[in-house]
Amino acid sequence: MSYKRLLTIQDISCVGQCSLTVALPVVSACGVECAVLPSAVLSTHTAGFSGYTFRDLTDDMPTIKEHWAKENIKFDAIYTGYLGSTKQIDYVADIFDSVGTESCIKVVDPAMADNGKLYPGFDAEFVEAMKGLCGKADYLVPNITEAAFLCDMEYKTDYDRAYIDELIEKMTVLGAKNIILTGISYEEGKTGVVVFEKGVYSYYEHEFLPNSCHGTGDIYASAFAGALVRGKNAYDAAKIAADYVLCCIRATAEEDNHWYGAKFEPVLGELIKMINE
Repeated sequence: MSYKRLLTIQDISCVGQCSLTVALPVVSACGVECAVLPSAVLSTHTAGFSGYTFRDLTDDMPTIKEHWAKENIKFDAIYTGYLGSTKQIDYVADIFDSVGTESCIKVVDPAMADNGKLYPGFDAEFVEAMKGLCGKADYLVPNITEAAFLCDMEYKTDYDRAYIDELIEKMTVLGAKNIILTGISYEEGKTGVVVFEKGVYSYYEHEFLPNSCHGTGDIYASAFAGALVRGKNAYDAAKIAADYVLCCIRATAEEDNHWYGAKFEPVLGELIKMINE
């Protein structure tokens, strides 16, 4: 397989094991060249830290894109994570249309909500803008909260297959071609990923680990995107990403007070093995 180049667009939290500090090494470990477009720079992430610095890079995004276009730089895949405003979403939509190769794979992680609530600073206008970006995705990777917001449906913690099927159906109406819905549990002690690829449903179930970690969603989406670009189908990429996240959570549980992120670095070797199997 030819050497592929992926562009990831999201913020960079200098400390905290999330966003670009996760995406760059994880995608690279998949054997894919990883280019970056930071949407903002923060001293730390915003969950649990106080007094963090924040520099908005929105106005730099179109000029960076214009330079790439001038240099005829193209990307085999574009993967988006946390975006801070509707203006950034508009810029990303333009990037999708202008600097991807003809076969560019577009992966959208609509990182805007969890546990039934939008992240601070997001509102209904942002959700509507994100719907438009999701409609451009070849692969959409939401959690169940984000899916509920995208579909204008009630968020449920107690649900059945019919509820999940309705979420999937409504996300396809938005225009998303393939959907990877994470954190779906049909029985106690288990969780998993619903994969909808080319009209076919599948479900990968795995152990539910009780200790949660910041940044696991970023790890998952990065590993999924990297595996996909390496030629894995959506189900295999979703399985690899899930198994790798489990490795990261287990590694993190071995250390006391590692509350701010997941220890993904010591187990990157496991991801490399999965990709090359």
